[in-house]
Amino acid sequence: MAKKPQPEEEIIYVSKSELKRDAMEYHELGIEIANLSKKQREKLPLSPDLEAAMDLADRLKDKKDAYRRHLNYIAKTLRSTTNVEDIHQAMAIITNKNNQKDVIINHIEQIRDDLISKGDASLNALLEEYPQLERQRMRQIIRQAAKEVKQEKPGKAFKELFQILKDLML
Repeated sequence: MAKKPQPEEEIIYVSKSELKRDAMEYHELGIEIANLSKKQREKLPLSPDLEAAMDLADRLKDKKDAYRRHLNYIAKTLRSTTNVEDIHQAMAIITNKNNQKDVIINHIEQIRDDLISKGDASLNALLEEYPQLERQRMRQIIRQAAKEVKQEKPGKAFKELFQILKDLML
């Protein structure tokens, strides 16, 4: 009896260029992780192998060629890691914190400008939100800053008001 021909399985070919692009992505991710501080790296879900590789990378930063080769090893280790998506997500959160800080600082500057322009009305709203502020001290600083702005010389009180708000909100 003749054997029935088996349907051939479809073979998916991956181009050499695509493999190189993937390898470069892993390499760039490894460089980004290696450039983070140890505290930031602790927040990443790294495997024990990757943690050890990162510690070694910190020690090899002075030696250019050894560091370059070690980054290649880190990329190779990343390729065999199963939780690369989790690492990408954690990296996005860590790198986005600077953008969040910028947004907060812009918000603080806006509040400072409102305090200077609107005075007590804006201060009362701020005191409701942050009751730990001293009303009398804040009023003095706001009046002084408004005087400096009027003279077109933002100086000590203007900066001090910003610093108080920054310490309060960050």
